[in-house]
Amino acid sequence: MQTHEIVRRFTAHFEQAGHTPVPSASLILEDPQLLFVNAGMVQFKPYFLGDVPAPYPRATSIQKCVRTPDIDEVGKTTRHTTFFQMAGNFSFGDYFKRGAIEFAWSLITRSQDDGGYGFDPEIIWVTVYHDDDEAIALWKEIAGLPEERIQRRGGDDNYWDMGVPGPGGPCSEIYVDRGPEFGAEGGPEADEDRYLEIWNLVFMQDERGPLSPKKGHPPIGTLPHKNIDTGMGVERVAFLLQGVNNVYETDLVRPVIAKAEELSGKRYGAGGPEGEIDDVRFRVIADHARSSLMIIGDGVTPGNEGRGYVLRRLLRRVVRSARLLGITGPCLAEFAAVVRDAMSPTYPELATDFERISAVIRAEEDTFRATLTAGERIFSGAVEEARRTQRTVLPGDQAFQLHDTYGFPIDLTLEMAAEAGLTVDRERFTALMDSQRARAKADAAGRKVGFVDASVYRAVLDTHGATDFLGYQTCESESRVVGLLRDGATVPAAHEGEQVEVLLDRTPFYAEAGGQQADSGLLRGASFEVRVDDVQSPVAGLRVHRGVVTAGTVTLDAEVVAEVDRTRRSAISRAHTATHLVHAGVRGALGSTAAQAGSLNAPGRLRFDFTSPTGAVPPAALVEIEEEVNSVLQEDREIQTYETSIDEARTLGAMMLFGEKYGDRVRVVDMGDYSRELCGGTHVRRTGELGLVRVLSEASIGSGVRRVEALVGLDAFKHATTEHLLVNQLAEQLKARPEELPERINGIVERLRTAERDLEKHRADAVLASAGALAQQAEDLDGTALVAVTAPDGVGGNDLRTLAADVRGKLGERPGVVALFGVDGEKVSFVVATTKAARDNGIAAGKLIGEFAPAVGGRGGGKPDLAQGGGTDPSGVDAAIQKLRTAIRG
Repeated sequence: MQTHEIVRRFTAHFEQAGHTPVPSASLILEDPQLLFVNAGMVQFKPYFLGDVPAPYPRATSIQKCVRTPDIDEVGKTTRHTTFFQMAGNFSFGDYFKRGAIEFAWSLITRSQDDGGYGFDPEIIWVTVYHDDDEAIALWKEIAGLPEERIQRRGGDDNYWDMGVPGPGGPCSEIYVDRGPEFGAEGGPEADEDRYLEIWNLVFMQDERGPLSPKKGHPPIGTLPHKNIDTGMGVERVAFLLQGVNNVYETDLVRPVIAKAEELSGKRYGAGGPEGEIDDVRFRVIADHARSSLMIIGDGVTPGNEGRGYVLRRLLRRVVRSARLLGITGPCLAEFAAVVRDAMSPTYPELATDFERISAVIRAEEDTFRATLTAGERIFSGAVEEARRTQRTVLPGDQAFQLHDTYGFPIDLTLEMAAEAGLTVDRERFTALMDSQRARAKADAAGRKVGFVDASVYRAVLDTHGATDFLGYQTCESESRVVGLLRDGATVPAAHEGEQVEVLLDRTPFYAEAGGQQADSGLLRGASFEVRVDDVQSPVAGLRVHRGVVTAGTVTLDAEVVAEVDRTRRSAISRAHTATHLVHAGVRGALGSTAAQAGSLNAPGRLRFDFTSPTGAVPPAALVEIEEEVNSVLQEDREIQTYETSIDEARTLGAMMLFGEKYGDRVRVVDMGDYSRELCGGTHVRRTGELGLVRVLSEASIGSGVRRVEALVGLDAFKHATTEHLLVNQLAEQLKARPEELPERINGIVERLRTAERDLEKHRADAVLASAGALAQQAEDLDGTALVAVTAPDGVGGNDLRTLAADVRGKLGERPGVVALFGVDGEKVSFVVATTKAARDNGIAAGKLIGEFAPAVGGRGGGKPDLAQGGGTDPSGVDAAIQKLRTAIRG
């Protein structure tokens, strides 16, 4: 049975049983605890947590999932994969254990001719939580399972919760016995390779406290509504029904291996030690190519942090595995096309958006291939050095160089080191990474509500309901205080000078979302005032006003007038509208591969990030985009906002952002045939209200991602005025018309460069002229001439090496050593050069450096004829020269 048919039958089975089919959520959801969606229930968490009421009593979905903790194990075993599909059925206070068991047993064992999967009931085993007698009785009654094929297991295996206080419950797992050729008798307790888990039924009935029942701690209560959460592994069912040995041989994965066989000329499953190693590489390619395509499809681009880092690591493991199989040319796009053809019947967006996806993949492969050869050469040299010196640890400095210079993720370096029988100094690597991050600017946007305890917010939501948002219609409203928090705890009152979080029954304040900054303003009561500095939505449906009590005392149930800072709101709204226009202009100029990857809408300015696999946007294109956007402003188009169904929005061609999860009803911001996007932000009524849009810059912020920054309205006008004044001043100083300035300035710059080159030549000549005098200062050390001095001020780097070589040449045929030190502030650089006669006597420059470098707090190395290094203690130069004399005499 093909995988798509397995999926179809699952959905049909539960749809016929009254379940609402729910499309797979994006792999990217706004959950601070998850990089990627890793289970079918994730999109339903708000319903299970009680944050919002479930819109249906029963649901079913086929959820795409990615789990990344076991990336290193992928390929080494046939059980670990990063991407998989989880089929699930869910009940929100509707049916419970009996219904879940009946639905699962019916689908699993019903004949294939009758729409089921046709598993033999005699090979089905189940496990239950150790004290769940009710589930055992139901399995006996409904399925007729004998006692010996029902096994009780502890909390680690058969209890489920979210890892935090909240809902949880016992679970029952369904296993298929693959037969004695796959392992020992005795059920799942004895061997989980032979007895393969295919489905987990979670009976969500408990309220978990701070300590988990998984570890033997009792629940703190019973849920008022019992729920069902199940997950069936589609790929596991597929390989069982297709008669193959593992997921890599199923119909949706094996084609990628076949493509790798075609490109490499090698055969999967060839056997032998080398064949087993190659099989690991084939499986890495198959799994990671599929995962990467699905992740890019949901809007992630390769980067150095978070999801982008995971994606980059997956793609680069594919490239390296292919290279080790003998595939020398670009290959990612070919693997991606195979994945697209296999997966698009279930996920058609992979086909419709393949141009963008393949562009991202090609750009990352080109970038990595350009550095892979050089990086592997550096790595091989480090391995040879470690073996030569009988070390088993690769220095953290070299691991950091591979990461920082050659783009090797540390995990790839660890993997390659393990293949070479080495470990890596992670402590040193981490220290260098931390130092680098400390020097970089920290972008704290989007982390304001990261890992908060949301229980206090949910309590307000349960009691008073969601905040009624009025901000689309007005900037002022009469409201009531329904919640007060200070330092994360509920309080009855807050006094003047205190930081406070205020929750209202309704509000005109916009909470930060979708790249739009939050509103600010005031909450005025009869005898108090609160200055609102920030507004967030830590729980869906609530808006939390954060600020300071500037007068009086605010109390629960107090009546307030909520006033948004209209000037700030208007400026932000203009920026947000301009972002939509810039987005449309960029896509018009660059094509559909230029997809939005982030934005910031602040008063008077905007930042728009987008994917651009082809690199920088040409300056001429930026000018065209700016002109086109301002022409739309001049047309003073009406901007309409309206709600519609998601299907109607697609029909209208509304732009939907990758990674966003949309409900059945969506809000459309419509600027006619120029821009039409789904958006929950605030906007102006007509494009003419923007006044002016000035594009300031365009630059890279990561591999394949560019950023445009622009000013809007009065800020744009002020910038234009300042720029005009500056141009006029330059024109006056250079006695040229404004249009002549580029040519005039280029001429001045070229003359400066010529003068600098002449100056450099004169300086080099002066340095070399001192070589003869230095050679005459050579002292005799038992037949070896030594020139060891501090070089003239300003001599360092290449000049120091050139001078050392020239002094060595003037020593003639006799044994000689030249050691020159350059001092620049708190830094010391040094170069050692030896004559051939000295080397014949066993004197090597690189070894000499090892003798004296510690005296200046440094290190270095090189070849016997020329070596160099540096240090941090200029006061030790004299001591270093003395150690050099001792080493030469020795």
